[in-house]
Amino acid sequence: MQHQAVEFRTAVPPPYPEPYAPAQFMAQTPRCVHCSLRPLCLAAELDTDDIPRLESIIGRWRTVHRGDYLFRVGDKFQCLYTLRSGSFKVVAGHEEGVEHVTGYLLPGDMLGLSAISSDQYDCDAIALEDSTVCVIPFLPLEQLCRDMRGVQHQLHKLLSQEIVRESRQTTLLSGMPSERRVAAFLLNVSRRLRARGYSAHAFTLRMTREEIGSYLGIKLETVSRTFSRFQREGLIRVDGKKIEIFDLDALAQV
Repeated sequence: MQHQAVEFRTAVPPPYPEPYAPAQFMAQTPRCVHCSLRPLCLAAELDTDDIPRLESIIGRWRTVHRGDYLFRVGDKFQCLYTLRSGSFKVVAGHEEGVEHVTGYLLPGDMLGLSAISSDQYDCDAIALEDSTVCVIPFLPLEQLCRDMRGVQHQLHKLLSQEIVRESRQTTLLSGMPSERRVAAFLLNVSRRLRARGYSAHAFTLRMTREEIGSYLGIKLETVSRTFSRFQREGLIRVDGKKIEIFDLDALAQV
């Protein structure tokens, strides 16, 4: 059975200039009640009648063009961001000109959680394609958490998910063979896309092979070689950045 690859794009209103950075604000205020990503973000546990209070503190949509930064290491922490469309990579640092990728974020994921403890961002967030985010100023969010237990509980869940994600990434890099790392990465992307209503079998990876290698702690050549092996064995089909998984169970047994 053939599955159609999915592009992570949504229609957005025309951008309006914003003096701070290459990113731009959008004219339309986010409407959480109608958002298909609501089960994944701060609005997940709110009744429909309570959602306007959350909408009232969220800033405008913001578009970040491919290759632009949403924030950089050392920037003052003021806002959290929920990815509405597109995708981002998170880069923790650069060593001898080589970036260290620590995250691949998809629609519904939140950016900036790790900055809460230090009042400054500890990583770079770079758009892998033209993307949009909901801007959530943190001080009003703190007040809302005091007033609305549903928002507070969901923020705690998102923080916990961030801890679990980092723990799993550490486990992934602590001795797992390279083939299993690549398989686990593909399965993770597949599982996350399914949770968002996209195809679990066919999708586009916006990360380059080099970025995937950095994320998994292996060399670019190893990533390419492993993709080729999986394709020869009939587990996947690779067409540039488009991936089609034929057998999720077999891939999990690698």
